[in-house]
Amino acid sequence: MSKEHLYKNITISGLPGSGSTTLLKMLKKDNSLRFDGWTGFNGGEFMRAYAKEKGLFKEQGNLHHSAAHYEDDFDREVDMGMREKLMHEDHWILESWLSGFMAQQVEGTLKVLMTCSDKAVKVDRVVNRDKVTADDAIANMHTRYTENYAKWSRMYSAEWKEWVVKPGTVKAEDPIDFWRSELYDVVIDTYSHNQQETLQIVLDAINKK
Repeated sequence: MSKEHLYKNITISGLPGSGSTTLLKMLKKDNSLRFDGWTGFNGGEFMRAYAKEKGLFKEQGNLHHSAAHYEDDFDREVDMGMREKLMHEDHWILESWLSGFMAQQVEGTLKVLMTCSDKAVKVDRVVNRDKVTADDAIANMHTRYTENYAKWSRMYSAEWKEWVVKPGTVKAEDPIDFWRSELYDVVIDTYSHNQQETLQIVLDAINKK
């Protein structure tokens, strides 16, 4: 651990419209975390840039894609790369759907889960971010979740048992749920908390008293 903080790395996870990307941006700008040497990383942006370079990117206007567009090996390369950084490096903030899952049983990582209990607010955030209609946003959110969950549940079933079930975080009979609250150190409902309150919750969690 660093002398200033309880944790050496942070992950931020959340489904579309939860506010995870906004939190990443705010943390990167917040002086109270003393970000000298810290690197904020949006996993989705990195994946899209890498896929585009390799000719794997499928254009969908402004809407985000699902993980089903990529080969399993590509997904595993990116996801396990996150885990390697968290295990062997310091001062990373990794924001992606699976970053918190990839941090399971990794010492020194603060795992933050972002949620939004109001569906209409989630949809409105996606509409404003991607400049699409509400119907398109809802359809895209549903498709991405369904396809991503199906693919990742198949790909990471062994890791779920090793990282989550074996240590006793959940029971063996519990279904795979990468965004289950028990997997995280901090869970924030961004419908109940504004941006500044959300930021402060994370700062309070990582900063030594």
